[in-house]
Amino acid sequence: MQDNSENKMSLKEKRIREITFIYYSRSDVRKAIFKFAKNRECIPRYYEGFGKRPDTFQYDQDILEQVRRGATSFHCSEELWQDSLEISNELSEQEFNDLRIGWDLLLDIDSPYLEYSKILAQLLIKVLKQLYGIENVGVKFSGSKGFHVIIPWNAFPKEIYNQKTKDMFPEWPRAICGYLKSVLEKKLEQEILEDDSVKELVKKTGKQEQELIVKECIRCHRPAVKKNLITWICPYCKNEIVNLEGSFNNRKKPICPECRKDLTEKLRKEIYFCEFCQINSEKSPEMFKEEKLETGKLIEADLILVAPRHLFRMPYSLHEKTALSSIVIDKDKIKDFQMTDAKPFKIDVKEFYPIAKPEEARELLIEALEWKGQKDREEEQVKALPTPFFKKSTTKKNKNFQNVKIPNPKEDIFPPCIKLILKGVEQDGRKRALFILINFFKSLGLDEQELENRISQWNEKNYKPLKQGYIRSQLQWHNRQSARLPPNCDKPHYKDLGVCKPDSLCREIKNPINYAVKMYFRGMK
Repeated sequence: MQDNSENKMSLKEKRIREITFIYYSRSDVRKAIFKFAKNRECIPRYYEGFGKRPDTFQYDQDILEQVRRGATSFHCSEELWQDSLEISNELSEQEFNDLRIGWDLLLDIDSPYLEYSKILAQLLIKVLKQLYGIENVGVKFSGSKGFHVIIPWNAFPKEIYNQKTKDMFPEWPRAICGYLKSVLEKKLEQEILEDDSVKELVKKTGKQEQELIVKECIRCHRPAVKKNLITWICPYCKNEIVNLEGSFNNRKKPICPECRKDLTEKLRKEIYFCEFCQINSEKSPEMFKEEKLETGKLIEADLILVAPRHLFRMPYSLHEKTALSSIVIDKDKIKDFQMTDAKPFKIDVKEFYPIAKPEEARELLIEALEWKGQKDREEEQVKALPTPFFKKSTTKKNKNFQNVKIPNPKEDIFPPCIKLILKGVEQDGRKRALFILINFFKSLGLDEQELENRISQWNEKNYKPLKQGYIRSQLQWHNRQSARLPPNCDKPHYKDLGVCKPDSLCREIKNPINYAVKMYFRGMK
């Protein structure tokens, strides 16, 4: 029998190789790929493997030449470089920073179910526009069952907190992705449940209804995983060993530590285990709560497409598994998209990379960095707590913060920065001021109605009031979160707003809340 390469080629590979040269011969496709390649590292993929790095295109004909050599798709970097060919793994961090021009924020929405990816993509674009005023985003089909959403580099400020934004890759893009994921989590569940009952979800996903019931660790709010608590017994020494599945090599039986004979399984019990906190439902059943629906597991959307020199599929590149094109989609028509729209020989070429307004994404970046800082502090506190005394330790550790409730706090106890903000913002920075005020008032124990009233009164004093829909969405989001302190006094928020006018007491405290609490107790003496 003849054993040639054609016989070895899979049906998927054969299908895509039959169309690559004809497809990439289209001048509009090549020009779209070449235009997007500017300042990027661009690598061909030869069905199973990538080409050598670094690489880029000098001319659009380079694309066709690589196709002749067997390239089936093209991938590029999120980072923008002065000269992609100078990139090397031997470069130091500072040399990478000197070579990097900037970075785009690329959000990868990937799900086993196209309909769910469409819901998340629409919701993401809606949140970016309504909450942060970001309208200039690009959307394209991934080529399989997801979407890529891009926010251009020019939408971000060039410097924040005395740090160059271009140098903070991948840390700052990761913070934005994590923050957006947390914002979308609850909204996504609501969007899906508005359209689908649990039974319809089961029908769509093929999951059993009980699989939509999940356990969550109440300490860190992460999903718990199922494990088996196994009791092993030695038939000779009668020793018993209890262990979680996975601690021993499951391919062979564990050995008795005394006689070195194989142990026999006596009992197996299914439990829940938090891998972050290292606790289980057998010893601490009170640490786990049941959630009715775990939307994230159904969506399995990955918003963390951020890593140094990470590559993603270029617009109008083919996808090896589906032989579909990664086409650009109008962000207002995502709901109408069907996979047949991406058939290579029926597509229309559109612009993927929008022209962003300068610093259009400034507020998003600032809020994401604040969220990340708070999250890091909370995780450090959790790690510092001894496991058996979690409840007791939490109460003691947060006593001064959570239990201090000042009834109807008067403005005379507020620090100078808060007083100045409450007079109204006279220039850009209203959203940052709103973030500070919400956290300040929540930390003082104001109920939802009183908080809304105070924010409404403040908003009327601004040079241009914020939209009520934006304020309402921010209040709703913060009301679902536990109270957290406003930014510390050494953060640039207050100086950027022009409200940092410290008095003698300011020099003794680290946070505006400390100021208010001290002034309150002074007045009680």
